[in-house]
Amino acid sequence: MNNSYQVIIIGGGVVGLAVALEITQRYPDLNLLVLEKEDQVARHQSGHNSGVIHSGIYYKPGSLKAKLCVAGARAMVEFCRKHNVPHNVCGKVIVATRAEELPRLSELKSRAEANGLVGVREISPEELREFEPHARGVGALHIPSTGVTDFAQVCGKYAELISAHGATVLTSAGVRGIRRSPTEIVIETEREEYTAASAINCAGLHSDRVAKMAGDKPGITVVPFRGEYYDLIPQRADLVRSLIYPVPDPRFPFLGVHFTRRISGKVDAGPNAVLAWSREGYRHTDVNLEDVASWIGFAGFWRMGMRNWRDGIGEFYRSFYKPAFVRALQRMLPEVRESDLVPGSAGVRAQTLKPDGTLLDDFHLLPSGNMLHVLNAPSPAATASLMIAKTVVDVAAEHSILKATHAVR
Repeated sequence: MNNSYQVIIIGGGVVGLAVALEITQRYPDLNLLVLEKEDQVARHQSGHNSGVIHSGIYYKPGSLKAKLCVAGARAMVEFCRKHNVPHNVCGKVIVATRAEELPRLSELKSRAEANGLVGVREISPEELREFEPHARGVGALHIPSTGVTDFAQVCGKYAELISAHGATVLTSAGVRGIRRSPTEIVIETEREEYTAASAINCAGLHSDRVAKMAGDKPGITVVPFRGEYYDLIPQRADLVRSLIYPVPDPRFPFLGVHFTRRISGKVDAGPNAVLAWSREGYRHTDVNLEDVASWIGFAGFWRMGMRNWRDGIGEFYRSFYKPAFVRALQRMLPEVRESDLVPGSAGVRAQTLKPDGTLLDDFHLLPSGNMLHVLNAPSPAATASLMIAKTVVDVAAEHSILKATHAVR
């Protein structure tokens, strides 16, 4: 196997693969390698999410999240149609269960309009029951453009297309070291060493570590939060037609526990958001001391904790005490019972934390010499992946990490 490439992508999740696909389309003569540490692509965040194609209603107008999500949702639906990836544009409702939440519904509608969404409207409790007969609230928003797909299948199709364009996707090739000079990058993996003129770090949960490995100072630390789901038993799956969300707390990037009818037809409820003891900690018992040390020794973690410890305790309480989790769901769906829910899957979200203890909310790219680090790509990264990829490649070209001489003319 050839060990010399013009560009190497580190990370075979949805963002890394989308970036690789964009490069193969824009720079068809460029020799490209994708390195993925697991034995398959999309084994972590990209394969452990809800599968929702987000509309873009939540994000601050003018932010990269807002711009890329709205355009990315349209691009994702078109991609799924073109390549026969299962998907369903089913719409969703955001339900206010208390009168004090109604002004936030109006704010969300204003954001939707500012972000270019079409068809979003406030609906009455009676209209809510037309969309979701078992849901209850004092008001709601209906967002028709929200959909669902299977992002693991999306990633599989990305990888297939990348290979068809002549690039290489290499699994079981975790990065162990990086040596750099102004003209060359040497990447040591579990397999062997590979060299390239440039590299793009799309390592997700490990993006800050890869940046440090490359000799850069990312200025942030990834803190992992586990999201745990319950599944509705099949006999009660008809309680939910599509997607039912609460009004989110504007202080946090998490959307609150909600119901999602996945593309498989299964209905899940969740997730909560609890601090994970490992960057790949899908169970309570998963502990990685190196991961714990990375945030315990980071002052920003303690500053965040001082501000949000009460909410953190509440999330842990719901994680270990099922009745509390169910009560949160019953606010929107009073008929759901504890016996209707069985433990489901879990995912880990890479939440990027700044030294002052604030959460980095928007997408964040850091160019450095012949490398570009994608340091923050939280939800809606899967939805927006095709548009994020265009932005990443634009930035890489602007900083000469990708050379314009390779571009399609």
